[in-house]
Amino acid sequence: MADPTLERNFKGHRDTVTSVDISSTMKQIATGSMDTSVMIWNMKAQMRAYRFDGHKDAVLSVQFSPYGNLVASASRDKTVRLWVPTMKAESTSFRAHTSAVRSVNFSSDGQNLVTASDDKTIKVWTVHRPKFLFSFNQHINWVRCAKFSPDDRMIVSCSDDKTVKLWDKNSRECIHSFYEHAGSANYVDFHPSGTFIAAASTDNSVKVWDIRYCKMIQHYQVHSGTVNSLSFHPAGNFLITASSDCTLKILDLVEGKLLYTLHGHTGAVTSVAFSHAGDFFASASSDEQVLVWKSNLVPAEYGDVIAPQPKAVPKPQRSQAAPAGSAPNHASHAIPSAVHSQASEPSQQFHGQNSHTAAHTQSSGPSRSHSRAAHSLGHRHLSSSPTTPTPQPTQARGPTEPAAPAQVLHLNGGLDPGIASTLEHIVGQLDILTQTVSILEQRLTLTEDKLKECLELQREEAERWQY
Repeated sequence: MADPTLERNFKGHRDTVTSVDISSTMKQIATGSMDTSVMIWNMKAQMRAYRFDGHKDAVLSVQFSPYGNLVASASRDKTVRLWVPTMKAESTSFRAHTSAVRSVNFSSDGQNLVTASDDKTIKVWTVHRPKFLFSFNQHINWVRCAKFSPDDRMIVSCSDDKTVKLWDKNSRECIHSFYEHAGSANYVDFHPSGTFIAAASTDNSVKVWDIRYCKMIQHYQVHSGTVNSLSFHPAGNFLITASSDCTLKILDLVEGKLLYTLHGHTGAVTSVAFSHAGDFFASASSDEQVLVWKSNLVPAEYGDVIAPQPKAVPKPQRSQAAPAGSAPNHASHAIPSAVHSQASEPSQQFHGQNSHTAAHTQSSGPSRSHSRAAHSLGHRHLSSSPTTPTPQPTQARGPTEPAAPAQVLHLNGGLDPGIASTLEHIVGQLDILTQTVSILEQRLTLTEDKLKECLELQREEAERWQY
């Protein structure tokens, strides 16, 4: 597997770039900025960028529709705009919330939008002739981010109230609340399989939960500053994170280790996004730059990343769920905890140059690791200095280093056959126990119903005797 390389850099915003997204066609990149503009960058070097001016305050989130024919932008001016990403800059605007809109996200079919706001609500809208559908109102502080699941059946959100909430789109109920104790989550998203979520936190950590068991399965403490954004590789076995410590980190979710630390920005990295094929990713920063990287990551098959699990997503519950860490009895099927260890890594020196940017790549010295896998395989620091000329935007008229301990996402990979067989036997026995408990619960429910009927009959008989 080759190292990530810096391919392009774009500079044209006049303030912090807050959000970045890559179109499904890989022809355009959309960015939003504190300078109130949305910019569309063309990947072809000879094509100039478009600046869309329409928002009256900072643009906090942008996203392409699944087919790349629209760009949605969310702003502190309380509105959402839908842009056609061409030179004409046609757009539709609607007032989405009563306070700043922090996040906007398209459903996988492109028919709906979900927005999150400082007014503590999450709202779902139709895209065609934007129309409000319904909202979720259980957060008690600013909602930073909300995302649809890959199958559009669920929505995940994170808030300054230190919770990450999972919602059922059809029943409109909160399925589960995951509690953050040390900080609040800035950003949250679904794994491409739809069975995991990851959250970027103000306590400098990244957490991954299995939503089938409502249990945290990985915890990375790899940044020295707030983690602002993250993005899953489409194959599901890598996660890239962006932090206020000016770095990007690439995590190997299969091995549970830190792979790369990328140095390219000179300010806080505010947003990062993989392309739909996973061969590129883009990052945005307070240094007003947008960097495009070639990932050079070799994806694994889903079967190598995630072991099959017998339980489906939990049914909606009206009551608040317990904090993360306490899970239902069947949580024994979840992946076991990794061993926490600490070791120092040798420095690895290497140089790389790509044909597009002649970017210089080197190790930044020794790093500390909390993961045995990270110690044995090594984690690299990459710094790049692009020399390509910066494309200048044209105006388009708008309508007005330590790697953290973590658990592995597959059960039997690399284990001794005897241990693997024993684990499978234990899991089988736990399945039987779970089924037995379920049957007992059903029988208890039937017994309670019969008891209620008997008590009701006795009450009616007593009332007749009184008369």
